Formats: sequence, C-alpha cells, structure tokens
Amino acid sequence: MSHKLAEFIRARREAVTPAMAGLPGGGRRRTPGLRREELAQLCEVSPTWLTWLEQGRPVSASSRMLARLAQVLRLSAAERAYLFDVADKADPEHGEAAGGGAASSELAAIVAAIDAPAYLLDRQWNALAWNAQAAALFAGWLDAPHAEDEACKQLPNLLHFMFLSPQARTLIAGWPERAQRLVAEFRADVGRHADQAPLAGLIAELAGASVEFCQWWGAQQVLGRDGGLRRFQHPLQGALSFNQVTLHLARQHEVKLVMLLPVLSASSA
Repeated sequence: MSHKLAEFIRARREAVTPAMAGLPGGGRRRTPGLRREELAQLCEVSPTWLTWLEQGRPVSASSRMLARLAQVLRLSAAERAYLFDVADKADPEHGEAAGGGAASSELAAIVAAIDAPAYLLDRQWNALAWNAQAAALFAGWLDAPHAEDEACKQLPNLLHFMFLSPQARTLIAGWPERAQRLVAEFRADVGRHADQAPLAGLIAELAGASVEFCQWWGAQQVLGRDGGLRRFQHPLQGALSFNQVTLHLARQHEVKLVMLLPVLSASSA
C-alpha cells in the first residue's frame, strides 16, 4: 500500500475530533484526533488492519472500505478524490455520477455561451450538453430527435455515432484514420475503468456491432486526446475545418469540454 495513502489517512484521522465523529471525548489524549481503535470501530474493521494500513504495509483496501473511510473522516470532495487516486481505486460514488444524466444547468449555460461548436462528454463519451453550433455541425448525432427528448434516458454517445451511424462516415473527413485514433484516445481516457460497468457494456456492444471498433480496440493502442485539426464534409455547409480543444473540468475530472474553433486560414485546412 502507498506510503502517501498511509500518511494521508493518519493525518486526516488526527484532524477529526471524537465530537465530529459522534463519539464521547472523555479521557486524556495525546492528540485531539481519533484513536486508531475508534476509527477502526467506526469503519467496522480491525484495529490491526487499520494499523497496517497507516504503516503502509501491503494490505488490501477495497473501494467500499475507502468510501467508508472518506465518510467517517469527513473528507471534502477534493480530499476524497485524492484518497482514491493515491489508493489507485475507482470511487464508486464518482463512477455513478459519471454514468450519466444531463449536465447541470450551470454547465449547460456555459456550453451554450461558447461561440463555436462545443459539447460536454462524460466518461462513457455520452454528450451531456451541447450548443446550437454543435447540433448544426454534427448531423446525425447531436441534431437527432432523440437527443432533444428529455424523457429518453439514453444520451447521444459519440462512439455510437462514430461506429454505428452511416452519417458519420460521410461527415467526418478521413473517417478510417480519425475513427482508429478515436478508439486509441478512448482507451487512454477510460484506463483502468474499462472493465467496470457501464463502460464494459458499452465496449462489448461496440465490439459486437462494429468490425472496425473490435479490431482497433483489440490493437491496444493508446493516444492522448490532444486536439488538433478536425475536418468535416457537412451535407449543407460543405467542407469545414476546426481546431479541437479538449479541457477537463476541475471538480468533475471525468467530464470533458470539447470545443471546435474555426480555422481562419484557408491554407491551414
């Protein structure tokens, strides 16, 4: 187990008073924080296990156990994210939030205010929000009737569009190269979460429905989503070129803001 994790848990334990944890605070204490025995009791683990964890010994801490620790230690959102990061575990609460629902009204308003095609993607690359320019650009994806239907639980998915929609192959210039790179970017993005629901189901669905996705996913290629030139052959607007910029949100790191900034110079297209 990581010494960073051990040091963090010990420091946070010493920062939580018995009163904060709902325990009586009687008796003399060398530190104002919780004793190991008290934290172990609250987390329903043995004091020996917790001692070993704080000593950095190679003990196994499940995501469920870490979630209980975060709750008892009253960790903030940033502290909780750090706890799971240094433990190299997926936060079950984080995963549920990433699974999808529409973006908050504040995020949707930010996307709508951007004067270029822009959209938000969650960890499964479902579109959580998008502006009018993105809907106009992505014919067959973000302009589809179901994408506007609030009663529809299935969000428009970028990979579904790329590999299962015939319109994508005509809209995306250089579709084979772009689609292959997209798979490598997706693998890099999902990392160790690929075998967890709902990502595992999405990957299995795409592999079963698309020969290309199955082949490229099996190739184990990994590429960063670095942005760059994106070219389209739009059915109404003709040839279009954009520079793609992708940013991660600070508080919801699994959510990506993708912006397509118009290429002003014809020579760069």
